[in-house]
Amino acid sequence: MALDKFARLLLACITIIAASCGVTYAQEDVTKFPSRPITFIVPFSAGGSSDLAFRLLGKETEKYLGQPMVIVNKAGAGGTIGISAVASAKPDGYTIGHSPGQVLFVMSQLEKLPYHPLKDFTYIMQFVDIYFAIYVKADSPFKSFEDLMAFGRKNPKKLAYGTNAPLSSAHVIMEYVTRKEGVQATHIPFKSSPEIQTAVMGQHIVAGVCDFQHSLVEAGEIRLLAMLGEKRSAEYPQVPSLKDFGYDFPCPSMLGVIGPKGISPEIVRKLDGALSRAMKDPAVIKGIKEIRLSMNYRNSEDFERYAVNTYNLFGTLLKETGFSK
Repeated sequence: MALDKFARLLLACITIIAASCGVTYAQEDVTKFPSRPITFIVPFSAGGSSDLAFRLLGKETEKYLGQPMVIVNKAGAGGTIGISAVASAKPDGYTIGHSPGQVLFVMSQLEKLPYHPLKDFTYIMQFVDIYFAIYVKADSPFKSFEDLMAFGRKNPKKLAYGTNAPLSSAHVIMEYVTRKEGVQATHIPFKSSPEIQTAVMGQHIVAGVCDFQHSLVEAGEIRLLAMLGEKRSAEYPQVPSLKDFGYDFPCPSMLGVIGPKGISPEIVRKLDGALSRAMKDPAVIKGIKEIRLSMNYRNSEDFERYAVNTYNLFGTLLKETGFSK
């Protein structure tokens, strides 16, 4: 009996000590963060524009964090494998990653994924917009977005346009816009943006709706009719955005940094501060310009609001286009 009482007392003491140690460790971890390298997960293969952008940013961020930022590519399943790895990581700030909008805001509303974009992540910061455009071959008769829509209204289903995948953000936006414009368009999915550009150049489709090679614009090979964002591109200010035609959509693709849910606000502030300082580094500015991306900073709070608004917006678009119930 006495032994049993002693065992219970010993167990209680061990529990109290363990809890106390846990609290002390957590406090030390936050205070000294980061005390070891940070893993940054890019959910796509190495060599793409998003991978290159994060390698640029990560390299310069190391100067402000005092620890290496190790880029790890976890490609597959349209980005969901890498994002799942971020969602399931320990919320200590040592595993963070990229947040592709297509996967977070569209795919998550069409299929069951192992995470919820608004419940399972900490939004740390956004630093780039990737502008998509509606574009045609430069010698086509379509000089403007209005010309393209007028053709579509007069010729049902002959306005064939290409996007990177069925039910991609560009597809959902274009389907919504053409319906509002009274156009019966034909969507043709492709595996990549270069394939879409080749199809436009060969006149196999009328228009491309995706990111694009700037060299083709500058060489006079393709003509941009509208940007798929809420504002005009600084690089092509003469090209209207869809907002100029009454469609208030966010940029369909961006580069942002997320972590698992539950990262302490102090660690988020440290990460956001270091990453946003790195954005201003001349090497990052030069590199992002060479990749032909567009800087657009949102801090943690603004990025989270953007995520909520964009998720809800695509939920509405998916219902109105009949893609979801």
